[in-house]
Amino acid sequence: MFHQFFLCFVAESFGQNYPEEADGTLDCISMALTCTFNRWGTLLAVGCNDGRIVIWDFLTRGIAKIISAHIHPVCSLCWSRDGHKLVSASTDNIVSQWDVLSGDCDQRFRFPSPILKVQYHPRDQNKVLVCPMKSAPVMLTLSDSKHVVLPVDDDSDLNVVASFDRRGEYIYTGNAKGKILVLKTDSQDLVASFRVTTGTSNTTAIKSIEFARKGSCFLINTADRIIRVYDGREILTCGRDGEPEPMQKLQDLVNRTPWKKCCFSGDGEYIVAGSARQHALYIWEKSIGNLVKILHGTRGELLLDVAWHPVRPIIASISSGVVSIWAQNQVENWSAFAPDFKELDENVEYEERESEFDIEDEDKSEPEQTGADAAEDEEVDVTSVDPIAAFCSSDEELEDSKALLYLPIAPEVEDPEENPYGPPPDAVQTSLMDEGASSEKKRQSSADGSQPPKKKPKTTNIELQGVPNDEVHPLLGVKGDGKSKKKQAGRPKGSKGKEKDSPFKPKLYKGDRGLPLEGSAKGKVQAELSQPLTALSGLLRGLALYSP
Repeated sequence: MFHQFFLCFVAESFGQNYPEEADGTLDCISMALTCTFNRWGTLLAVGCNDGRIVIWDFLTRGIAKIISAHIHPVCSLCWSRDGHKLVSASTDNIVSQWDVLSGDCDQRFRFPSPILKVQYHPRDQNKVLVCPMKSAPVMLTLSDSKHVVLPVDDDSDLNVVASFDRRGEYIYTGNAKGKILVLKTDSQDLVASFRVTTGTSNTTAIKSIEFARKGSCFLINTADRIIRVYDGREILTCGRDGEPEPMQKLQDLVNRTPWKKCCFSGDGEYIVAGSARQHALYIWEKSIGNLVKILHGTRGELLLDVAWHPVRPIIASISSGVVSIWAQNQVENWSAFAPDFKELDENVEYEERESEFDIEDEDKSEPEQTGADAAEDEEVDVTSVDPIAAFCSSDEELEDSKALLYLPIAPEVEDPEENPYGPPPDAVQTSLMDEGASSEKKRQSSADGSQPPKKKPKTTNIELQGVPNDEVHPLLGVKGDGKSKKKQAGRPKGSKGKEKDSPFKPKLYKGDRGLPLEGSAKGKVQAELSQPLTALSGLLRGLALYSP
């Protein structure tokens, strides 16, 4: 009995599936606010303070693409199931869908109030769940730009959060009075409901609802600083006004820490919660409910978002505008590659066997091939590809063949050297003359309008009854308080984000500080520059008249 327990303990201690230490950072140059992995964990999308969406190739830890998405800060992101689309929300109440490969915007929706969360349907990327402030959740249908307002328990309490379940069959909503409603996604019919109460039967506000990628469990983060884990099957069995008991109650009993963001691990066996007071991540084992690890970031920083890798024991957290990566401590174990490998503390004199380096051992007798030796002679199939179990759902046998796992990256060469295999200088001059003529023709054709302009995305206004339109997103500050309200982030209004100053367009500067001139000062300098040119041209004309 003792030996069995010891073996189990050793297996658990060496096979732990949660991160243990910091493993570097991802600097997006802009201030990062929110992040999310795609379904396979190969790409990480980061929403930034200047409205950009930075897509990282997570295997190489390099930037694969930057989409100039919004003018205002990006507050929520979600990948489609096949990875080809991204839906984003910004603090100026805009929800947009993006094509990841081209970086183009497919559709836009303008809401009357700020958006707290956007989420694709897990199996149907034509549907998007949107949670606006002071409003009931809205389900968008992208194909016809229509929307459906989900029913709520109390019309006077519109502080509602919502989430699809793992397969998108049901939508779970929770309000500030602790009431959870389970709605059928297709018909919006009420299937089940219950109320989250504290020990004294008082209700507590629902802050977020998160589902595990595997299994039927989900967690509820509430204002009483307790994370409750439920089984979705039990919720549906209890029906309306049920009284299900949570599987686990997770909390920090010592510091009474409030939680900013909570989520499950990729296999659903662990739960991570980010503190709302500091950059600290608490990791619990779901089955037992014990705290297994606390990861501490830089002191004095506030946590903004947390995301667990879908397949590997890696966590990405955001604080002070930088994405921090947490992973396991990788220890080199050479015996995993060669079982007879031995590590030596000091040099050992090796005695060579007489037949060690012979091509054929003449003295060796031929043993009968049994077991593993006989299996070596069998043909091994190296052409067919088996589906990776971690990438397939429990109701799927094959992987998605159209999935977008990686993005092509073009190398950026700042100072390219001369091409040693290029044409000779004479050929370059003639080609430049030909290019000048062809570019002139292109300019004429573009002036005639023969070149098709870039398609402008369709913008749909979503009208919601009784929703205040003067709300301010929590990222930007508190409404009505001029002192505490932060300076509005993002690019200035009117700037497209993609336009850059042409290197061929001359700029006018004043003094030695390199400050660009504007308005009347620019016109004055241009006039002063034109005066010497006029005098010079008059002098040249005079010389031409007196020349013999």
